Amino acid sequence: MNILKPVNTNTIEFQAINRGYNAVFRPNRLSLGLVAPIESYARHSVPTLMHHLERVQLAEDLGFSAVWLRDIPFNVPSFGDAGQTFDPFVYLGLLAGQTERIALGVASIILPLRHPAHVAKAAATVDVLSGGRLILGVASGDRPEEYPALNLPFGDRGTRFRANFDYIRRMAEDAPTFENSYGNPHSGMDMLPKPTSGKLPLLITGGSQQDPTWIMENGDGWMIYPRNPALQAQIIRNWQAQIKAAGYPAKPVMQPLYIDLSENPDTQPQPIHLGFRLGTRHLRSHLKSLEEIG
Repeated sequence: MNILKPVNTNTIEFQAINRGYNAVFRPNRLSLGLVAPIESYARHSVPTLMHHLERVQLAEDLGFSAVWLRDIPFNVPSFGDAGQTFDPFVYLGLLAGQTERIALGVASIILPLRHPAHVAKAAATVDVLSGGRLILGVASGDRPEEYPALNLPFGDRGTRFRANFDYIRRMAEDAPTFENSYGNPHSGMDMLPKPTSGKLPLLITGGSQQDPTWIMENGDGWMIYPRNPALQAQIIRNWQAQIKAAGYPAKPVMQPLYIDLSENPDTQPQPIHLGFRLGTRHLRSHLKSLEEIG
């Protein structure tokens, strides 16, 4: 399960981007999404993926705001989690045709492992096929083993992340001409299709090897990791204040939360990786506390 929550003020308004972004990030509202695969596989690194499509469709019917895929090109033994195993963009194409309302997100595409032209093309295609439901998280990557497998250096991933990000942004323009370390579009060449709203919603994951000011200026939102509630509240307050002081439009914050739900509703929270094992009563209380801190 993942938690998505706009910043908590009475006057906040987020920019409108596309259907998915607008539905997930609403002022003063906590929305809930699910991370694929929607199954428990804690004892194994690879999920069964049984009934995977039916579970996404059920999530839509139950009113979850989004389903999120991950970008894990290799099953790395030391990492211990292969994710949904399917390529995220190929899988998003299937989900776009088999769902109608639920936002389709990636948390997150590892930009330094891909050429930005391919990312821009695939993302815009999914956005159009889904009727504007794509939300694209982007990251610099935290699995060092993947880089030599693709003959890429791990140490300069921050520089390549930024160039990749800039390239994707420019490709939403009509026939852009620019110079970039990934390539130099020119002479009226264009990339089609264009995103439904003229812009892809790009949410930056963690620090992504970037300066916090750059993240604030360039991202359409921020994906952060779970922390102690008091520390998380302070981080979000600082984010809100810096955005307001700089005169930028308000931007939402989201975080993951892994849940092992006990059959006993009164089970006290017990820490697990990125979350808790707990009962429904304490889950409601925890979600309310997340809503309150933004």
